[in-house]
Amino acid sequence: MSHITLTSRGKVVVATMAAVAAMGITACQGTEPKPAGKDAAASVSQEEGKEAKGGDAATGSSAAGEEIGSKAGSAGDGRCESSSMGLRVGRADVGAGNIRYSLVFTNKGKSACTLNGFPGVSLMARDGQTIGKPAEREGATGKPVTVAAGGSAHAVLHTINDGLSDKPCWKSASLVQAYPPGSKEAMTARVSSGLRVCGDEFTVTAVTSGAGA
Repeated sequence: MSHITLTSRGKVVVATMAAVAAMGITACQGTEPKPAGKDAAASVSQEEGKEAKGGDAATGSSAAGEEIGSKAGSAGDGRCESSSMGLRVGRADVGAGNIRYSLVFTNKGKSACTLNGFPGVSLMARDGQTIGKPAEREGATGKPVTVAAGGSAHAVLHTINDGLSDKPCWKSASLVQAYPPGSKEAMTARVSSGLRVCGDEFTVTAVTSGAGA
């Protein structure tokens, strides 16, 4: 029990019993956080482990996918490259006002390779200056052509005779520059009899099998 004593000056003195103090201490102790037990620590560790493992797994999967894709893309797809090909221009085939030339690619490598699509073709003068504009594509893309070692495939260059169009003829070309389909390296072949484009008509077909005419 508490004892209240009134002094002559009107002050109140409160004496607190030991039991009340003990109850206060107990209450304070009840609000302190309890240390984490082994189960809680194990749970947190497991969650962190899952997150770390998940992140590594995702990164590893992405890296592996890029590596596999890169190897697949760079693995020998059999495309014929300029470095292992020869180039020549066949004789003019004239008929019904049209002039056609076979542009022949020869595989000088030791294994078969593939050409698929249109070559890029331009005409040049003897001094290397470009004449006119590059050949436009004519016809369908066609199917891939497998060229055996020592074998050939060809595309066809086309123009028209002088006088069939009001447009003037270009200067005669001494050289033909060609990029095999898919290649970024040019090849050059000499045109022995000259090649003159008239009527601004200059086209090239997709590559087909054989050496052509």
